Formats: sequence, structure tokens, C-alpha cells
Amino acid sequence: MAASMDLSKLFVREYEKNDGTVLKFYQSEIGDVGCVVWDAALVLSKYLETGDLCKRSGGTMQGKTVVELGAGTGAVGLVAASMGADVTVTDLAEFVPLMEHNIKENATSLTGKMHATTLTWGASISDGVPSAPDLVLLADCIYYEESLEPLVKTIHSLCCPTTRVLCCYEKRDTGNKPELERKFFELVEAVLNKQEIPHQRQDPHFSSDDIYIFEFRLKDITT
Repeated sequence: MAASMDLSKLFVREYEKNDGTVLKFYQSEIGDVGCVVWDAALVLSKYLETGDLCKRSGGTMQGKTVVELGAGTGAVGLVAASMGADVTVTDLAEFVPLMEHNIKENATSLTGKMHATTLTWGASISDGVPSAPDLVLLADCIYYEESLEPLVKTIHSLCCPTTRVLCCYEKRDTGNKPELERKFFELVEAVLNKQEIPHQRQDPHFSSDDIYIFEFRLKDITT
């Protein structure tokens, strides 16, 4: 994929929040997996609106610091920012223009601050990315074997004892996808505690038997 994305070839998917607000997710006709909104992103977005985090905070994410990894379009981050969170959406440099475009197009619906920046998994956390955020989000990021270790390293680097990581992905049984999933969770469980969010705690209209949400937390190394 070229380093500069052609923003003249975009199509839009509308996302209606539970309060009736409509967000517009612009996607690219040409590009890699990060150029479109995958179903896992929609499931995770609706969990932000209806799940435990939302219920405990009275339907708002005001004051929360959020980082989305492998954001692509920035869809999940946009939902968090529309709920009041201060959000940093991250991906490779080639996706930053698309994320910035989506932030601009949805600006009037965002009650929290939001910006897009480059973050290469496995590298040092850049100055534009907050350390120890309240919440780390990732949707359908388990794709390439060579990216698994760097991704888990980045997740771990962002975590402090109070950080929650929400990982949503669609289970795929073709090719090497089962092995990628197994290896990813093996790496995760070496440094983080893992807990599945059952489907009955997800949005009843935006959940699927083959889409899973897991919560990761930093392991307590003192015990």
C-alpha cells in the first residue's frame, strides 16, 4: 500500500449510537485491512455504549484516557470520544490521514478530545501517545504472525495496574488463523491476565457467536 492514502476514493458507513447520534465512518476503496470498518469494531463500539464500563460510569466516558491500537479508520475511538473520552487513535503512518479525516468529519459529535498519530508495534511509545491510559482498545488486530509479538509488547508497555485492555476479534478457522489466535493468547497470558466478556453482557443486537471480546489486565507481580 502506498504511504499516502487517496482520500478522494472513500465511502461511508453510518453508525447510530444508542442516544440517536449518527457517526460517519469513512472507509477507503483501495488499501489494506485497516481501510475498512470490520464487524469486530462495531461489536466493540456497542460494548462501550452498553457494557459494564458504561453502566458503572452512568453512560459516559468523561475523563477517561483511551488509546486505540491498529485503529485503521478510528471507528472505535470515535465512539469513545463521542462519549466524552480523550482518545488517541494509532496505526501505521499511511492510515493517519484517514483517521484524521474521520475525526474532522465527526468533530461536532465528539465531546472528548481526539487525535491520530503513528505508532509502530514493538517500538518505543511515542510522545503523542499517553502512557498508562485508562483503556486500550483493539479490534481485529490478530492478522499477521510477524506482528503478534510486537503487538503484545506494545499492549504491555501501555499498561499500568489500573489499565483495562479490551480486545475484540472475529474467530476465523481458515488457513493459519487458528494458530495465530493460539499464539497471540499464549503471548498475552505470559504478561497479562485474560477474561472473556460473555455474549450476554454485550449489546444484544451487536454481538455474534464468532466475535469475542476479552479484557486484559496487568498481572500482579507482587504475588
